[in-house]
Amino acid sequence: MRAGASAGEPKAERGDKKILYYRNPMNPQITSPVPMKDPMGMDYVPVYEREATQAHAGIYISPEKQQLIGVKKGKVEVRRLSGQIRTVGRVAYDPTLFTAQQEYLQALRGRPSVPQANLSYVDAQSASLLRATRSRLLLLGMSNVEIGDLERRGKPETNLYLPTREDKDIWVYVTIYEYEAGLVKEGMGVQVDTLAYPGETFQGRIVSITPLLEAATRTLKARALVENPDGKLKLEMFANVRIDYELGEKLAVPRDAVMHAGTRDIVYVADPNGYFEPRTVKLGAKAQGYYEVLEGLTEGEQVVTSANFLVDSESKLNAVLDRMGEPNQPGAGHQHGSSLGEPNQPSAGHQHGS
Repeated sequence: MRAGASAGEPKAERGDKKILYYRNPMNPQITSPVPMKDPMGMDYVPVYEREATQAHAGIYISPEKQQLIGVKKGKVEVRRLSGQIRTVGRVAYDPTLFTAQQEYLQALRGRPSVPQANLSYVDAQSASLLRATRSRLLLLGMSNVEIGDLERRGKPETNLYLPTREDKDIWVYVTIYEYEAGLVKEGMGVQVDTLAYPGETFQGRIVSITPLLEAATRTLKARALVENPDGKLKLEMFANVRIDYELGEKLAVPRDAVMHAGTRDIVYVADPNGYFEPRTVKLGAKAQGYYEVLEGLTEGEQVVTSANFLVDSESKLNAVLDRMGEPNQPGAGHQHGSSLGEPNQPSAGHQHGS
């Protein structure tokens, strides 16, 4: 401070460096747009434009400009995430699987008599046939648990071919797209409705999921056993299917905060002083308008949820100017946070912690 200057007088600019704000000498997080003293009588320290740029990884956008371009923010927080998958299915008519079950049961019945014959070659052939027929059942969508039930029951599933009056359930083959495959698990509930019975819902559960992805459609087939006590669901009927899923308590970021940039997902993190930092994040599943955060963010951080692309454009513009060595002079239209001709410093109405 020059001689004779009062304590509350604004400090002069240092050369061509513009003062952005003043910070508490003991706590840099507390700032003020005007000179002031802390409770101990110490002067706030001026933060110059060049120093602030070096101290922050992002760009500065004044509160006035944030309001002008419509910047909105959301919080990164732990939330209970849940969602639903809406897809299609068909009531199973699957004579191929029905026949494969018959073949497996026949191979299984042929095993006991072989050891008595004491013929190692025949025994090996029988074991090979049993393994082959079992593998076929797995490829056609049956689980190991289902195969065990088939062995105990001793007969194939009639509701795959020609349902009988005794069959109170029916199979529905559900289409699961590749990008949703990680959300679907055995035992999950399904709700089925059809055009034939508008307003009526049939309840069921997923029993197994095929291990083979269909290359042409990029889909998996899930086998769901659905209640059909009145026999309304007929073989080869098309159905609409809903699957509800729970992700549990997860760190989440609003979906609108995420910008997809090629192979990267980027969000802009906002700090209390008006700086915005681009951050690459790793995301998990999407549910209820949020993404699960796997890496890149911490709970409590503020992120931009509206005007992301304008903030991103400002960041890229300043990066280009920095590489060109352009000075960030007031009025030049290139200083941080001032591409619309606004002054590059907080206004008096945005004091922090004073």
